[in-house]
This record gives sequence, structure tokens and C-alpha cells, in this order.
Amino acid sequence: MIKIRNYTLNMNFLQQAAFNNEQQEILDFMVKYPKVYSYDSFEQLEFELAVREDVVESARALLKSGATFETFATSYCNPLFWTLNSQGAFIIKRGIRPSDAIEDIYQNGRLYGFECATAIVICFYRAVLKNIDRFQFDRIFYGMILYDWHFDDDLGIFTTRGNDFLPGDCLYFNNPDFDPETPHWRGENTIYLGEDLHFAHGIGIKDGEGIIEALNKYRRPSASQSAYLLPQVTRLDFNYLFNYRSLSQNTRPKKKISNRYAAGQIGDHLYLS
Repeated sequence: MIKIRNYTLNMNFLQQAAFNNEQQEILDFMVKYPKVYSYDSFEQLEFELAVREDVVESARALLKSGATFETFATSYCNPLFWTLNSQGAFIIKRGIRPSDAIEDIYQNGRLYGFECATAIVICFYRAVLKNIDRFQFDRIFYGMILYDWHFDDDLGIFTTRGNDFLPGDCLYFNNPDFDPETPHWRGENTIYLGEDLHFAHGIGIKDGEGIIEALNKYRRPSASQSAYLLPQVTRLDFNYLFNYRSLSQNTRPKKKISNRYAAGQIGDHLYLS
């Protein structure tokens, strides 16, 4: 369910707004789920759709970048932008802009190797960079560190229980019977791409069953339990990040609902005419 200023958006409203296919898929899920997605304005909804679309694109681009899957012990990075510490964390070098450092991962992926949680955070950072003011990005993410689920508070990542999966969310496949010899396969963080497809750093793009099959190969010899998808969702705080949005950087055509259509109210629902 989608609400704008406490009014529920009618399906007719969304269908006439002519969003692109990727955004329409996200909207269809939002309407279908019982969870309420609340916004103060149409622009907030548009912003979330744009960022989610870019999370998906960033996941696909990371797969093509040449960056490899590594454990914390074997992680590596471009020394021109990052310092690698003994725990496998990437610490941005003094004088380097966070925006440039994130973009370098995609431009010179062959110089990078990291594990799956770090990959998710990188995808989130890049999607946010594509949609907020670059100066603000460099300011609020000053002193960036990439390490597991270590992230700046301003990124606003949070996890909730539930099955309301949307493209651009991070999901987690648990592998309870993992082989102790390969503890890094105890589970897999993925970016949900839609249509039951997931990006998993080190595995690739597969459907849910494909992710489970890949994890099951790394169970201990006496394993009896299959890997499975946890009923939880990890996502960005889109409404908070909206405060830093770019008004000119993102060139993707915007669907200004409020300008193109007359919105009418019947009860607690909004309609287009």
C-alpha cells in the first residue's frame, strides 16, 4: 500500500502515471504488499524509485567490473584511493573524495577484491551517489570505510523482518550447515533485482533456487538442512536521503505526476483524471 500525505494511491493513479518498466514493477509490489509505504510528497516516491533502480543497475555493473570475491583475509583494493588494514577494511585516503573512490571500484574493478556484505554497501553508496548532490555525498560520507556491514549512519541502512521484497533491497540466504572449512559461505547477501533474480557477489546473478544450490555446495559432509532465504529485508532510508537529493545531476526523465494529472480525492484514496 502506498500513501502520499496519508492518502492511499489508487491503482488507476499509478497506471496512468506512465512509469518505466523497472519502476512500475516496484510500484506493483508496493501496492500488493500489506505494508504501508508512506511519503510526504510525490517527489519522495519518485526519488525512492530512482535510487532503487540505480541499486539494481549498480549491482549489475559491479558484476561486470572485474571485482572479485575475497575473504577479509585476502581482500585487496586500489592503493591510490584506499588503505587496506589488517582486518581487510578499506579506509579512504586523506584528500580523496568519497565519490571518486566509489566510482573507481567500478572503473578499475580488477584492482578490488572483497566479500559479499561489502559489495552490498558499495552498491548502495553508488546508487545514492547517482541521486544526491555530489558535494553533499562527499561531505556526509567523509572518512569512508568499506568493511563488512560497516557504513556511515547517513546511509541509513536498516533491516526489518518480513517478506515485502522490492527490487533494490538486500536479502540474506542463510546456510546453517556450512562447512567449517569455508565459513565465508555461512550465508550470502544479495541485491534483489526483481523477477526472482538476485545479484550475489562471488556467485553471480541467479534466481532464488540458484543461490540456494550454490550455497548447498559448501555445506559440511553431514549436512541435513538446506540453505534458505531469511524473512528479512535490508534497505536504505530513502526518505531521509531525499533531503540531499540532486536537482540536476540525474538526467533520467522524471514522471511529474502532480504536474501532468489532476489528482482527485474520494474518501482516503487519490485518483487521476
